[in-house]
Amino acid sequence: MNSRIDTTQVGIVGAGPAGLMLSHLLARVGIDNIVVEKRDRETIAHTHRAGILEHGSVQLLTDSGVNGRVLTEGHRHDGIDLRFAGESHRIDFSNLIGESVWLYPQNEVFVDLANARERDGGDVRYSITDTEVFDQTTDTPKIRFTEVDGTAVEIYCKILVGADGSQSVARWSIPDTVRTDHFIEYPFAWFGILTEAPPSAPELIYANSDHGFALISQRSDTVQRMYFQCDPDTDASVWTEEQIWEELQKRVDGPDGFQLKRGRIFEQMVLPFRSYVCEPMRYGNLFLVGDAGHTVPPTGAKGLNLALADVRVLFEALEIFFTTKSCELLDKYSDTALQRVWRAQNFSYWMTNMLHSRADANPFERKRALGELTSVTSSRYGQQYLAESYTGWPHR
Repeated sequence: MNSRIDTTQVGIVGAGPAGLMLSHLLARVGIDNIVVEKRDRETIAHTHRAGILEHGSVQLLTDSGVNGRVLTEGHRHDGIDLRFAGESHRIDFSNLIGESVWLYPQNEVFVDLANARERDGGDVRYSITDTEVFDQTTDTPKIRFTEVDGTAVEIYCKILVGADGSQSVARWSIPDTVRTDHFIEYPFAWFGILTEAPPSAPELIYANSDHGFALISQRSDTVQRMYFQCDPDTDASVWTEEQIWEELQKRVDGPDGFQLKRGRIFEQMVLPFRSYVCEPMRYGNLFLVGDAGHTVPPTGAKGLNLALADVRVLFEALEIFFTTKSCELLDKYSDTALQRVWRAQNFSYWMTNMLHSRADANPFERKRALGELTSVTSSRYGQQYLAESYTGWPHR
């Protein structure tokens, strides 16, 4: 069967926040682009994922004209609590470095971007199948797929972008002889829940206890997200609500009598912990952004923010390329993006190992971790490092 051929300047595989943000930015400066996505729009919009946005990510959403809903419906957090030995220690971002983060779920970021692309007449094609990318090292890289009505399509473009997540078709199209996969899997996972309850605390609580780690997070005024460390082989479906609440509570218990606010649990799942980086994040005229190029454990709240940082760097390079034909910034894209990626990997690794306990940890390791937490919380400089890393480094 012959394929219909569509042409554009930039072909983007993946309509998550990274792909749609890049599409939005390109369209604002007159660079034509087409986005293709295997999932349908409603599925993405209703896939609940946590979201802590760095101040730079919030600025990107608002200043680029997506909309200001993050400011009106999100929640600004000026700090977090590190809780250990039954006591809470607040890291005051605003006081330490003059910055904040925003609690705003990732699926809401997607909704805003999808609405903005529809508002502006963007070409975003959902529910496609049989996606392939090829001719990446030529002047006309291509995307081949089947549209929802069965039409076979090939997109001819100048630049191809893989924004298609951790199972990226674009990434796996890079030959093994070119691609280096850096990977680590942690010996624990997170048991996560969504519950109909009021917030237990005004800001996130990262708790280290003799029973393991817990994160007390929020999603809205009426729905909360919480996690506790578990074995990766845990079957979430066999846990009762009472067992879950007991496990969470014992990980935040302390002499201050802190109590979680409980409600009906309507979602429970186990999230594996992995870190991955693809080097380089470019192959010919194919460029990777977001989870297609790297993943981090959620402890440091870096996943979505790294994706948007990639987009910012790539957009600036593409604008120069299509305006002046200069490849200088495109040639530097992978190295520039990876500098921030590895910085974020280090922070996420540090936070994860400081706050979690391995099942086989001996008393020395447990005491050492408490010593590290004490060092961080008792030093303004230690707190500043955490605050700067958590809220996001400047974009250069």
